Amino acid sequence: MSLGNSESHAAMGGCGTWAWRELLVMLGSVWLGVGSSQPTPLGPTHTPGPQLKFRLAGYPRKHNEGRVEVFYNDEWGTICDDDFTLGNAHVLCRHLGFVAATGWAHSAKYGKGVGRIWLDNVNCAGGEKSIGDCKHRGWGNSDCSHEEDAGVICKDERIPGFKDSNVIETEQSHVEEVRLRPVVSGARRQLPVTEGIVEVRYKDSWAQICDEGWDSHNSRVICGMMGFPAEKKVNRNFYKLFTERQQLNYRLHSVSCTGTEVHLSMCTFEFYRGNASAACRAGMPAVVSCLPGPLFAAGNAHKKKQRQQQQGQPRIRLKGGARVGEGRVEVLKSSEWGTICDDRWNLLSASVVCRELGFGSAKEALTGARMGQGTGPIHLNEVQCQGTEKSLWSCPFRNITQEDCKHTEDAAVRCNIPYMGYENLIRLSGGRSRFEGRVEVAVGAGDRDQPRWGLVCGEGWGTLEAMVACRQLGLGFANHGLQETWYWDASNVTEMVMSGVKCAGHEMSLSHCQHHGASLSCRNTGTRFAAGIICSETASDLLLHAPLVQETAYIEDRPLHMLYCAAEENCLSSSARLANWPYGHRRLLRFSSQIHNHGRADFRPKAGRHSWVWHECHRHYHSMDIFTHYDILTPNGTKVAEGHKASFCLEDTECEEDVAKRYECANFGEQGITVGCWDLYRHDIDCQWIDITDVKPGNYILQVVINPNFEVAESDFTNNAMKCNCKYDGHRIWVHSCHIGDALSEEANKRFEQYPGQLNNQIS
Repeated sequence: MSLGNSESHAAMGGCGTWAWRELLVMLGSVWLGVGSSQPTPLGPTHTPGPQLKFRLAGYPRKHNEGRVEVFYNDEWGTICDDDFTLGNAHVLCRHLGFVAATGWAHSAKYGKGVGRIWLDNVNCAGGEKSIGDCKHRGWGNSDCSHEEDAGVICKDERIPGFKDSNVIETEQSHVEEVRLRPVVSGARRQLPVTEGIVEVRYKDSWAQICDEGWDSHNSRVICGMMGFPAEKKVNRNFYKLFTERQQLNYRLHSVSCTGTEVHLSMCTFEFYRGNASAACRAGMPAVVSCLPGPLFAAGNAHKKKQRQQQQGQPRIRLKGGARVGEGRVEVLKSSEWGTICDDRWNLLSASVVCRELGFGSAKEALTGARMGQGTGPIHLNEVQCQGTEKSLWSCPFRNITQEDCKHTEDAAVRCNIPYMGYENLIRLSGGRSRFEGRVEVAVGAGDRDQPRWGLVCGEGWGTLEAMVACRQLGLGFANHGLQETWYWDASNVTEMVMSGVKCAGHEMSLSHCQHHGASLSCRNTGTRFAAGIICSETASDLLLHAPLVQETAYIEDRPLHMLYCAAEENCLSSSARLANWPYGHRRLLRFSSQIHNHGRADFRPKAGRHSWVWHECHRHYHSMDIFTHYDILTPNGTKVAEGHKASFCLEDTECEEDVAKRYECANFGEQGITVGCWDLYRHDIDCQWIDITDVKPGNYILQVVINPNFEVAESDFTNNAMKCNCKYDGHRIWVHSCHIGDALSEEANKRFEQYPGQLNNQIS
């Protein structure tokens, strides 16, 4: 797709067709029915009644779950959840073309339906051919409201040969695709689109919504869907003049939202029947203007960021997500960051989090640590927001007790974010799957020009740059950043157009990273030296167990004649070379380190086994040259001693109860750390120390950084550093206040001597 094209899509108000198709799948009102392939009589004893059709509806949901809607007597309606059973769900799932049900949902979990409630007090054994064969109160006889609409979760396996019959367009009572169409000149080319006429997809074109009765609550829902935290007033007179000259086709009217819905389809509205072009008494379509969050505010983003910093540190953040606007929810309480338990976690609370962080409403409220497990305290439980709150802290919640929750129940969110079109400026070529390939970027495309595709220089390209490229492509986390891609020579693109790329890892697009701009500088310009990436849906996440360092730290004076092996592996300070070997001793600060993998993928060394190094001295293979840095720093940050625990042999020392060990160093075994396991280096093994022979008495900071060179990809590098306060009097050492670098508030970190230590392993 040319850039000109993509911008014309933007002018139309957002995504290109493919992106809408993707959105369609995500919102997923997959309409299913029983048609010609499977006629559904009401039962052998009845005279054949009207043909039944079934479909799944509601939001948010997957394709195999949703509110059950049944078409009877030429009208779509719902089923009441009174006396509902799994047997009912089995019969309904088979109607929908699935082999069986795995569960069902009550109380309009997938949103309230409209129209008739066709069935109530349904009672199936589970083997019936039709829902009409089950006991029920009779068609249309119900004492329920739509707040009791039943839903089903079907097993994701289709009945062989099942064909969907399908949708009756004229009665289609749902809205899936919504967009803002900008009409102000200049706004058409700018992304994100923050203002325009609200349009809904109808058949193969777009239709408008009548402005009559439209209010700020409705606008808030539209802005939330578009990825914006709030709505603002709009100049209706301008649009009235503009739309008077337009041919309009109205689809919806009498829209009434409360403002807390995450999608327009959850509001009440009516469809126009008959001549829709002359139907709106208000004489104009609904127009909405949205306020972008700080990340997406054009031009003044930097000022906004400064203003935010002056207002003090935010008390909420997202961690461990691959994309912008998703992650595990963490909150700051008593100067310490912690997580939220997923009990009663829902879209209303998730939307409050999303808007508080400057995004739109929530796309998904995730439970069961879907974005990885957090560490530290679990601060909140049973959060129950109304959806109107400005902050999560304004919502009712229960304080946690130890028995209530574990980190396996950490809550997470996926928020709607504005469409920025970044994914149109990057592509992969030559890979074996869509998750890998040589990186190609589009440059220099003006309004009407075709984009010029070119390669990125592989020099200096690494994991952080790959993280940004994978994010821009929507492919999750980086697995590897590759500096040579000669084996992926698939594309006719040969020109290098970008060099010197250096990312911090959080950017939304490679163009936001530092790079050389138009003045390219690349030593090897051949296509074999172009940058490549391998992306992955999941990633590992390593953390050091801070309390153990504190509990096990002590000083040992070790005779030099026992340190030949350690000296060979460069585990002593440089002054040890000048010592009078084998006489004298070195003073060592020893401690145990226990490194946990809290991520969602195993931590594997980057180097293949063919390049692991055998150390005769310690009698094992080292799979990583540098795995951890151990440093002693003065309060103002000067390094006074270091003990780079250079090479590592990675293995599962111990695991959580239900996790099996997979990696061990012995006998040239596979190396790595399994999710839910940890690698323990005891204080009494060689090189598990810092040589402090030359350190004078005083106050210091002990700092440990895991994976300091980003050799292996992780979902979160901000938790890789641990630091402690140290007091050394020349004979004894006191180590206290050990914690992960980003576990405390900014204020608490500032109180941590004058130098707060390295918060993560990202050098700014």
